[in-house]
Amino acid sequence: MIRRVVRQSKFRHVFGQAVKNDQCYDDIRVSRVTWDSAFCAVNPKFVAIIVEASGGGAFLVLPLQKTGRIDKAYPTVCGHTGPVLDIDWCPHNDHVIASGSEDCTVMVWQIPENGLAAPLSEPVVVLEGHSKRVGIVTWHPTARNVLLSAGCDNLVIIWNVATGEALINLEDMHPDVIFSVCWSRNGSLICTACKDKKVRVIDPRKGKIIAEKDKAHEGARPMRAIFLADGNIFTTGFSRMSERQLALWNPKNMEDPISVHEMDTSNGVLLPFYDPDTNVVYLCGKVSKFLCEFDCAYYHNTNNMSVVSHRFYKLHERKCEPIIMTVPRKSDLFQDDLYPDTAGPDPALEAEEWFDGKNGEPILISLKHGYVQGKNRDLKVVKKNLLDNKAPKKVEEPATPQKPASPQLTRKNEVKLEELLREVKSIRDLVTLQDRRITKLEERLAKVGI
Repeated sequence: MIRRVVRQSKFRHVFGQAVKNDQCYDDIRVSRVTWDSAFCAVNPKFVAIIVEASGGGAFLVLPLQKTGRIDKAYPTVCGHTGPVLDIDWCPHNDHVIASGSEDCTVMVWQIPENGLAAPLSEPVVVLEGHSKRVGIVTWHPTARNVLLSAGCDNLVIIWNVATGEALINLEDMHPDVIFSVCWSRNGSLICTACKDKKVRVIDPRKGKIIAEKDKAHEGARPMRAIFLADGNIFTTGFSRMSERQLALWNPKNMEDPISVHEMDTSNGVLLPFYDPDTNVVYLCGKVSKFLCEFDCAYYHNTNNMSVVSHRFYKLHERKCEPIIMTVPRKSDLFQDDLYPDTAGPDPALEAEEWFDGKNGEPILISLKHGYVQGKNRDLKVVKKNLLDNKAPKKVEEPATPQKPASPQLTRKNEVKLEELLREVKSIRDLVTLQDRRITKLEERLAKVGI
């Protein structure tokens, strides 16, 4: 008899339990807009939730410890003129969040240290470049102030948030709606899933598609694609028979998948979230009246597809419910296999370095002594004058001190100024005279008409 040996997952005996009602975020009007997005984003300080709003778009930003019933008058981030479709926290600053909206704009916000005390309607910067609604926003994983957005105009834009500039526009690569965009581990590549059933791997700085797979999943329902730490690509989609599928691909050879797994026949799109530290994929299902965003959610080990979870935030119609997942262990010592070194808050590169072609791996930190926050400096945006196309000035030797202008030169300037003022007055008088003539002619025409 041949026995099949399967490597057991260390998360095999994990169990989950919803927190008590007083530890939920209750009485929240979660957005009902039709869009396959998480509608929620979490970082070490805040949970952000897209909510219903009249006359525009808004989202809540709550400190993690502010549980219980949320007052209807609680302030929101409310600068968009259309519904908000996607939000994403900056990985290098716990107080900076980006949002994309049906109003075709991307906005970047600075959240106060202790959360909102009043409605926030003035973003740090408004990024305008899309002609249709913006459904995807995602920050670069290792470069500071680099943000990607994708819209229903089938356009991907990469911004330098610090200057408000759109420095990369990926046009004519996607003939239809873009379902998902994901950065690689070091942010040198992106992978996209499109309504044309193609998965593409793109070098954004070269503006080149380096790999693609047609009909990665043959079903008509939306697909998703994400990068794994080893460079492989994990996708979710549907078969011809509407069965939900998971697949693993090598971007160097995308003719056939490394592995395909069929799950069930549910209509809900599977949204994948990846933890590169433990090399597991987190999946969440979205169905008719149920939205969820997983901080740590259902995930499938890419080797044996076993289902395990840690922690996630589940959105109901009127509340957000944290669900705590626990891995049984006999020891209460620090478990370094469950909490390996992870990407810290410090960026490996500045925006200018990345746009110039440099790459940087995430700077890892240990969690043994708990998470230590980085210095959250205020986001400052200095917009460049787009009309100023002068070449950068060369470094020159210090000029010798000049003598003050002579009284004669100053007098010449005064004479020129007087001439200009006389010329302006003459033009103004001429415009007034012409205006009178036009009025008289209109009166004559009126009389002729009578």
